[in-house]
Amino acid sequence: MAFIDEYDFYLIKNEAEQLVFQELEHQLNSIDYEMCLCNECVLDMATIALNTVKPFYRFSLLGTIYAVNALENEEYANSIQQAVVNAIERISSNPAHD
Repeated sequence: MAFIDEYDFYLIKNEAEQLVFQELEHQLNSIDYEMCLCNECVLDMATIALNTVKPFYRFSLLGTIYAVNALENEEYANSIQQAVVNAIERISSNPAHD
């Protein structure tokens, strides 16, 4: 049996994903100018933002509570907000399509 099949790796979750997705939704809903919000552009924004923030991996409910509390850390919350701002600016000024 392969190593990956012996353990429940599917239980590992990066909570930073949900935090970035929530912040991306919030910021996109508050933007007053027009920009492309197709699937490709929004996924590019999320990917760019996720590649710049510190991950918060967990495999238990306790880890989820810890990650949600991470937003109470002003520095981490600001890093997520800034990563999303930068990603939106980057993709809106240079989308991967015409």
